[in-house]
Parts: sequence; C-alpha cells; structure tokens
Amino acid sequence: MSLELYAAYLVACVLIVLLPGPTMTLIIANSLAHGMRAGLLTAAGNQVGLALIIAAVAIGLASAIETMGWLFDWVRLAGAAYLVWLGWQLIRVSGSTGPADRAPKPRGGFLLQSLLVSLSNPKTLIFFGAFIPQFIDPAGDYARQIVLLGLTAMAVAAAGDSLYAILAGRAGQVLSQARVRLISRISGAFLIGGGIWLALQRR
Repeated sequence: MSLELYAAYLVACVLIVLLPGPTMTLIIANSLAHGMRAGLLTAAGNQVGLALIIAAVAIGLASAIETMGWLFDWVRLAGAAYLVWLGWQLIRVSGSTGPADRAPKPRGGFLLQSLLVSLSNPKTLIFFGAFIPQFIDPAGDYARQIVLLGLTAMAVAAAGDSLYAILAGRAGQVLSQARVRLISRISGAFLIGGGIWLALQRR
C-alpha cells in the first residue's frame, strides 16, 4: 500500500468519526450524566464493536450477510428497537435536580451497552465491507493490509470517542442539572430518531 493511499484512508476515517451517530450520542449522554469514566467505558465498548466488525470484514461475513436478507432484517429491527429503548430511557429523566434526575446506569455496564449499540446497526458491517476494500492494494498482502486499515480505523475512533467523553464529562461538572437534563433528552431524541430511521430502512 502506498503512502498516498494510506493518507487518503486516514483522512476518510477522521471524517467518518466526526459524523454524528448513535455511538457518539451515547458517549456524550453517558459522560454528561455519569461522568468521564462512564464516557470512556462507552468509548471502549465501541472499540470492541469495531474490532468485531473489522474481523468480520476480514473473513468475508459482510458479503454473506448481504445474501441473507431475512436475517439482516431481524438484526436491523432488533437494533432499532434497542436504540429507541435507550433513547426513551434518556428522555424519561425526572424533572428534579437531585441525583434521581440522572438516567439509570445500564444493567450490563457502559461497555456492554456501547458494544450492543455499535453492533445494533448491521449496515456498519456492510459499510466497512465496502469501504476498506477500496483502499487495499491488490498487489500487496491482503491480511496485513486489513490489519493495518482496521487498526487505523480503531485508533482514529478511539481518539475521537475519548475526546468526546473527556469534553462531555468535564462539561457535565460545569453545566447545571437542568442543562444536562436538556442535553440528555436531546440525545435521547437522536437515538430514537436513529432507531426509527434504521427500522424504516429496506434491504
């Protein structure tokens, strides 16, 4: 792989990380409501999800899922329902300004919650399955290039997600409870919107 091709891939990864999505929304919401540590654990869960997705791309599962439309639909609908449920949990925060105002902590922990959100949109697998091969040099070693591109995508995502978690965690300490509650409800609305959008997508 040439240096120019890798540089183009790196820029593309940065742009993708900057685009708002369910995982970024969840990182910000958890950091605001529960602190920086919760946000960083959420970011770590996204890393595990990315690792699984990139591993699936490496062994060719993306094309297999494209041919199994019925399974894709069920996974998509389950992911959409989970996003809507998470969004509702953020929106139904109580109106008080005390500790009870915070959104409840996920039962399985922030890392598992983020992992489920990361995997809830099977189109991410299809996207990486179509995105990464565009930057692979056919004359080079396929496995090594997949590892390099996958680790690069994870590193960029880790840097971006951690930055969001740190900034949101610090903002949560400065902002009033009313503003944190407002941001949580906006985040919940985005998650519900993402879930509805995912549910309405066709094969």
